[in-house]
Amino acid sequence: MTLAGTGPSAKPLIRPSPGLAACSTLGTGLLSMMAARAMTLRDTPTCHNNNGSVIACESYLPMVKLMRKVLRVNDMARSITVLNKRSDEVRVGVDIDSRADVLVSEILDSELLGEGLIPTLQHAHDMLLVENPVTVPYKAIVYGQLVESTYLWKLHDLYNNEAEISDGIHLVPAGLERIIGVKLQQHPMHCDAIKQEIKLLSEPFRIFEFNFGKRPESHGETAVRVKATGSGQVNAVISWWMLQLDDKGSIHYSTAPKWIALSGAGNWCDHWKQCVWFIPGKGVPLARDEEIFLCAAHGDTSISYQLEPHQPKSTGVDHNVKGGDFCLSLSPERIAIYGDAEWRLSVLNAIKAVLQRRAPSLCIIADDSIFLALLVAHLSIASHIMVLFPGLQDKGVHYLKAVADANGFSMDCIEFVRKKMANWTVHDTHKKAVDLLIAEPFYYGSDGMLPWQNLRFWNERTALDSLLSKDASIMPCKGLLKVCAMSLLDLWNSRRSLDKIEGFDHSVVNATLGACGDAADGGPCLPFFIWQCGEVKELSQIVTVMEFDFSRPISPCQGKAKVEFSERGICHGLVLWIDWVMDAENSIVVSTGPDQRYWKQGVKLLSTPVAAGFHGSADTSETSSLIVQTSFDPSNGELVIEHRPS
Repeated sequence: MTLAGTGPSAKPLIRPSPGLAACSTLGTGLLSMMAARAMTLRDTPTCHNNNGSVIACESYLPMVKLMRKVLRVNDMARSITVLNKRSDEVRVGVDIDSRADVLVSEILDSELLGEGLIPTLQHAHDMLLVENPVTVPYKAIVYGQLVESTYLWKLHDLYNNEAEISDGIHLVPAGLERIIGVKLQQHPMHCDAIKQEIKLLSEPFRIFEFNFGKRPESHGETAVRVKATGSGQVNAVISWWMLQLDDKGSIHYSTAPKWIALSGAGNWCDHWKQCVWFIPGKGVPLARDEEIFLCAAHGDTSISYQLEPHQPKSTGVDHNVKGGDFCLSLSPERIAIYGDAEWRLSVLNAIKAVLQRRAPSLCIIADDSIFLALLVAHLSIASHIMVLFPGLQDKGVHYLKAVADANGFSMDCIEFVRKKMANWTVHDTHKKAVDLLIAEPFYYGSDGMLPWQNLRFWNERTALDSLLSKDASIMPCKGLLKVCAMSLLDLWNSRRSLDKIEGFDHSVVNATLGACGDAADGGPCLPFFIWQCGEVKELSQIVTVMEFDFSRPISPCQGKAKVEFSERGICHGLVLWIDWVMDAENSIVVSTGPDQRYWKQGVKLLSTPVAAGFHGSADTSETSSLIVQTSFDPSNGELVIEHRPS
């Protein structure tokens, strides 16, 4: 029997003596079909007869239904049994007849362990597999490399970056160096995109090895002696993994960056990236040929690191936050934004301009911006400030209390309101009119959302309409929806419609999953850091397609713009973002476009790529421009994006 699995919801595929397989997503179905086909071959060493069974485990019912469609299309519905269960819910003698002798699995994330590889394998070896089973993959090896990078440093060390900025605002005051930080974890990232901003300080080194044929331990530690190949400041550990798929070591797959010369390395892949572990503060200085110890520890679902200049007595990694019990965890990009001198200056100037016109008696911070809260409290001592912190909640208030003295304000002037703004009355504002309503806008926990989902601010401004003073200041004043046509070959290919995969017809999934290509009905719109999208090229000038006016209550919006190609190439999609106009004079604009690497943009992929050319070109296959039309529906916050050749 063969078990197969891919992902946290369903776990692995297995194969007991007669033959069993279990999978967990669309990949589960593919692995199951590949296993069933392999079992029909006479030279399959693990299958002694053709009566072996393949069992696929999938806990997510919609995916089970889709998988069964794929099996029927490929005439394999009778060859594979699909269980609507996780593999750790499967019982021998109830769901399957006997233990499996083959395990086929793909339950890996960028870190390797994050989708539950270890507990899944533990249960499989304890309850579902024979002793010494055949496994695909055979084993996985985690590698690492020490690097210096100013960019990576800015993503986590707000204290030292802020020390170089003299604007009077102290998000990280002295003595509270770890009051704000990134979560202690490995952060997935396409490191090839910043190759020119990385200095390698060591050769790659092996960290952990996981043998899929053996029951893994829940905890493991190691200390790796690393010799420096150059001098510098170790800002991060970049890690990746390599799969050895067969026991002979002839088939490998690696998530290594392109600068590592390994078989299978270097292909852009959206679902598997490298991982970055940030070294605290400014990093650890290292001289050429100096040796240092990297202490690594893994649990059931994660791997952590610590650098030690000398041989450690224990390889355990200390995860305790020193210098205070409280730490506000933010994303690396948010840390970098708060430490960006240009961004801070833009916001500071906008607030100062508002306050110079009139000191507000009542100011509302509508989003999760701790920077705005500190800024207004610091600059306008006489104002009463109401903070909503819809995502941060009590964590935001706890943070403000910790840094109030260092920023010269009292918490007496700040009020935290839990009530939804849609239900506010004059009693909630103490019968005062709101003079200043501001946001960045930034909503905690919205890192994976499309840019226009930050128009939540417009909804909240609308809910407060009756409570605003006649001359209330709204910041930002408006939002400009920008668009640029781009070549996005790698990203488009990662979302293209499916046809034949390993000889199996998968076209039936396109309508359900959404895809690009000839068989697709419109391309998807997805949030991405464009700079991490592999091969990218701008093909047009940036144009404004729609405007959101926050001085008025929210309403449906429509926009239309002509996007003219300025470069030849293949256009795979439209990249959209919002530039926030902070002041009424339109002099201060905060852009969230592709050249600003700390924000995600929205990508509307085209069903069929367009050959971009110039006006008057003799090549009839080329298009000189596109007409882009957008419409915003405030009832659901959705943005409809349409395009056609002009």
